[in-house]
This record gives sequence, C-alpha cells and structure tokens, in this order.
Amino acid sequence: MDEVSERVEQAFARTPRSGFLPERERHRAAEDGPLAIGDDQTNSQPSTVAAMLRLLDVRPGQLVLDVGSGSGWTTALLADLVGPDGQVIGVERIPRLVETSRAALLGLDRPWAQVHHADPDVLGAPGHAPFARILVSAEARELPEQLVDQLATDGVMVVPVAGEMLRVVAHPEGPRVTRHGRYRFVPLIS
Repeated sequence: MDEVSERVEQAFARTPRSGFLPERERHRAAEDGPLAIGDDQTNSQPSTVAAMLRLLDVRPGQLVLDVGSGSGWTTALLADLVGPDGQVIGVERIPRLVETSRAALLGLDRPWAQVHHADPDVLGAPGHAPFARILVSAEARELPEQLVDQLATDGVMVVPVAGEMLRVVAHPEGPRVTRHGRYRFVPLIS
C-alpha cells in the first residue's frame, strides 16, 4: 500500500461514518453505498470517498475546502489528513445539514475543521482562498471555473463533472485535468 492510501485508510479508521449519519441510517454505516441524510442529499459511498481522497493527496498543514460538505464526514476525514496545523473549511447550502455536521464534528475534537453555511450567490469560499486542495462532493455540469480560481498554484481539486471524476491541478498557464472514471453524485447547487 502506498503512503497516500495508507494515510487515507488511517483517516477512515479514526473517523467513523456512523457519527455523521441520521440515527435511522447508523446501522448501515459499514455498507459501501451512499446513504440518505435528508433533503435529497446523501452521505457518499465510502469506496468513492476513499478514491477521491487518494486523488486529492491531502498533506498535513494544508488549507482545504470541502464543497457540499453534507453530513460533515468528508470535512472530518480531511481534518484528520491535514492535522492540527492545517485547516478545513466545509461549505454547505442546506441549513439543517450545517447544524448536524457541526454537532458531529464537535464529537471528534478537530477544531481546525469548520462547516459554514454557503452563500447562495457564491460557489466555494473565495474569501479564504487560495486553497491547497478542494474536494467537491456534488456533480457539476461543467468544470466550475469559480473553484479553479480559488486554487493555489499547483493546488489540486477533485470534482465529479458530468458523471466523470476529474483531478484538476492549477497552473499559471491553465488547469491540467485528468479523468478518473465514472461516478454518480447529487447535483452541485450553483
């Protein structure tokens, strides 16, 4: 197992999915499938989240943006990966999910991770940019340029676009995009 995969596996072990699920779904936390969290949103399939985190290659101390943080589980996993010297900002449009994810994060004692209610007129968190890493857990119709603009030089974003997982690396001459398989996600609200 390579170093990135090992770090992701350890983050999963330290961040139980069950604490980020509604009570009625907690008994299904070990299943490798998306689970409903209400408001037509899901807690993503663990194998998909792991694949995205491996592509993202988060490092300790980085500033990371989690777009569509949903239940807060991916925010918590990212917080584990950046450690206390890093910072994770989750943004979510659905107020109830912001509240439940904040409560779940409190139980893990990772104060360097926060979930904010997303501004409906803004995609991401440009006031906190540039980000070393951006994880998008909802499907965009096309590559969201507003998020590419929030990446630091050589920053990495992993985002599902039109059913395909993209890894985007920011460069002064333009983003470099690689494709990493077909996936299904809830739509990105932009």
